[in-house]
Amino acid sequence: MAKWANDLVMDAALDKVATANQLIVCTAQPTDRANALSIALASTTLTGGSFTKADGNTNGRKVTIAQQNGISATGTGNATHIALVDATSLIYVTTCTAQAVTSGNAINVPAWKIEISDPS
Repeated sequence: MAKWANDLVMDAALDKVATANQLIVCTAQPTDRANALSIALASTTLTGGSFTKADGNTNGRKVTIAQQNGISATGTGNATHIALVDATSLIYVTTCTAQAVTSGNAINVPAWKIEISDPS
């Protein structure tokens, strides 16, 4: 018997990701929202328009987080992770290309995606 999931199942998870209202550039992998804020080098506000849901590249579903330009760095350090948070929770964390960040400089975060594959 084949494995199958309705797109609504994957979309529910991606819809939760899209409740994030802040993108945080971090110096390490955060363990929770408070930790993400404490190791932040920069952050920016996200809106519903920052997220685009679509079919996955090969199967399943994906959400693309829009490019964020000109984020003002509030700390100095080595950026290694990007975190998405809402008012109370750490929702998603990914790695980024490690780079030195200097307080006061502008940071650009390119568009990126979170993809959930169909069951196999």
